[in-house]
Amino acid sequence: MQRSAGLYGSLIVDVAKGEKEPFQYDGEFNLLLSDWWHKASEEQEVALSSKPFRWIGEPQTLLINGRGQYNCSLAAKFNKSSDVPTCQFSGNEQCAPQTLHVQPNKTYRLRLASTTALASLNFAIGNHKIKVVEADGNYVQPFVVDEMDIYSGESYSILFKTDQDPSQNYWISLSVRGRLPKTPEARTILNYSPSSPSNLPNSPPPVAPIWNDYNHSKTFSNKILSQIGSPKPPPSFDRRIILLNTQNHIDGYIKWSINNVSLLLPTTPYLGSIKFGLKGAFDHKKPPQTYPIDYNVMMPAPNTNATYGNGIYMLDFNSTVDVILQNANALAVNVSEIHPWHLHGHDFWVLAYGDGKFTKEDEKKFNLKNPPLRNTAVIFPYGWTALRFVANNPGVWAFHCHIEPHLHMGMGVVFAEGVHLIGKVPNDAFSCGLTGKILNHKG
Repeated sequence: MQRSAGLYGSLIVDVAKGEKEPFQYDGEFNLLLSDWWHKASEEQEVALSSKPFRWIGEPQTLLINGRGQYNCSLAAKFNKSSDVPTCQFSGNEQCAPQTLHVQPNKTYRLRLASTTALASLNFAIGNHKIKVVEADGNYVQPFVVDEMDIYSGESYSILFKTDQDPSQNYWISLSVRGRLPKTPEARTILNYSPSSPSNLPNSPPPVAPIWNDYNHSKTFSNKILSQIGSPKPPPSFDRRIILLNTQNHIDGYIKWSINNVSLLLPTTPYLGSIKFGLKGAFDHKKPPQTYPIDYNVMMPAPNTNATYGNGIYMLDFNSTVDVILQNANALAVNVSEIHPWHLHGHDFWVLAYGDGKFTKEDEKKFNLKNPPLRNTAVIFPYGWTALRFVANNPGVWAFHCHIEPHLHMGMGVVFAEGVHLIGKVPNDAFSCGLTGKILNHKG
């Protein structure tokens, strides 16, 4: 839960020396999007791990570059409620929004990254179109939209032109997707020079899509295609792993599980366990490759009990692996949630999204021509997402839901490949658990 407590930041990776990006711009901004609970992460962790389960609730504030407002609105005159106080800023307060200052008739690059612990988001710039040109560090075929969804763990580059009335300022707005919004929208201002940044825009903030309009979200996701000339996926797979996402009970506790196994990480680092051949450091029983064929993904399971586990999916080095993320019902009837899944150590091709239960027939929907390369992909409620990657990066890699409470409650798996090819590893990486005892004994 450290990310929920604020342990996050941005890294900008430039193109290699001598290379050029396939688009031009006059200036750039970096926006890090996050959510904030006004309780300590320790309280959240206790609540999530309690019996009976206590939901921590929605975050109180959405943040843009670590700044946000609470119990007030930057756009109070557009708010239907008359009891919402107006935020008054001189511009020097720690919580004052970070205004984006622009010149007229220019093109700007906006780097967006979401590190939210819970919230899926929608981003928009009032009166401006946005062109998506990059996703998760990979170029995409450019496309233009009025607004865009962004899920925890994702990053994008978008371009926008400052082609509006330069005597006005415009709202930048951030709102919740996929959950009934109980967290106020975050807002800041796009300030055109020479207009004063203290002038609130005359036009209302962008209107976000209805929070549960998943067709709208799917339409956006399906627009993302790899740039012409990008690497294509292998035409077939060597191994297919189907991961069923469910909410379960274990000894009366509420957990998230994958194929009925809730991830409980061992105290000894996996990499060290494998390198030192430690048999008792984690469960060496192979985790399940799929789920029972008669399972109804549209209903809660008749038996909601699951088990803890920390086994590893051992992948053949350089093999092509398909992962089918299959969403299902939570414990409550008619409840299925958005889950953004993030893979460490690799990019994967997003081959397709689909509704309902994945079947062999759904392979006909796979895009093998120009699927996007990503490291984070969403599965929509009661749907599936098909991914393909090449296991060519020696190591032990987490693959997990990027929603912090879901990972804390067991929604993840672990892949390992080519560990024998890894050379010297710093001893500090093995300082925990059994490997730590081995190193201390040698010392």
